Amino acid sequence: MAKSRPLPALRYLVILSCVLLFTGERHVGADDTATYQAALEEWHRHRTDRLTAEDGWLSLIGLFWLDEGVNHLGSDPDSDVALPASKAPPRAGTLTLEGDRIHLEVAAGVFITQEGAPLSAVDLAVDTSGNPTILDLGDLQFYVIERSGRYGLRVRDRNHPARFDFPGIETFPIDLKWRIAGHLETYDPPRTIPIPNVLGQVNHQESPGTAVFEVAGQSYRLDALPGPNGSLYLIFADGTSGRESYGGGRFLYSEPVAADGAVILDFNKAYNPPCAFTDYATCPLPPRQNKLSVPIDAGEKNYGRHH
Repeated sequence: MAKSRPLPALRYLVILSCVLLFTGERHVGADDTATYQAALEEWHRHRTDRLTAEDGWLSLIGLFWLDEGVNHLGSDPDSDVALPASKAPPRAGTLTLEGDRIHLEVAAGVFITQEGAPLSAVDLAVDTSGNPTILDLGDLQFYVIERSGRYGLRVRDRNHPARFDFPGIETFPIDLKWRIAGHLETYDPPRTIPIPNVLGQVNHQESPGTAVFEVAGQSYRLDALPGPNGSLYLIFADGTSGRESYGGGRFLYSEPVAADGAVILDFNKAYNPPCAFTDYATCPLPPRQNKLSVPIDAGEKNYGRHH
């Protein structure tokens, strides 16, 4: 049987930025509030643009875990990597996995390219290398991902209907009360925290500390991972998870941490992981200590029925 079955519901990092003129320490005038709301709306438009792009999460049509040895690639239903019959020949080639080496042999007469150049054979670099080998076959594009020693071929379709039929993401109303001034309690030395993922794996990642903030006078804590440009990357669940928001938690990037540890957490920019939109992502899940009881009714709401 072909191994095209969706996986059950590392790191999906889509870095989005907007100009925010409000700080939590001063009065916000009507002009500032309007500017802030316009910036958030633009942020969400950019989110949608990235999801629906040719290489966005909505273009995914498959994730096939490779067995050691030879894996057949093509539209034949018995293929180990079964591609759509309308998009690929019955036998497109073979992928051979030997340890951490993945080698593609292209079938005779099949036009698979890398950066526009046709290939007959190639060793594939994986996504965790930072520069994966990306191959094209007509509308299809594919590359190898690695997750804790497992290797899989992720397949995109530039013309996947999900890209064009996407209705957008419903969000909670924008509310400045959810732009919260907190502080980072650093770990000295930094410690590692276990981050589970939807594959049932656990990855230990270095944490710079815990973000401490208050909601309605109650203190809460979220263990952080390092984000870009001095920010914090937070994977969390809250009282809305599995109800109004996605059951697998949400992601948030803070603003850059100040020298004294002060940090702004804008939950209006809490966003869904890729697994909310596709069955072919391998999202991290909130660690136990990042599952909050308080409902954070800000940011993106649930979308569809994934994982």
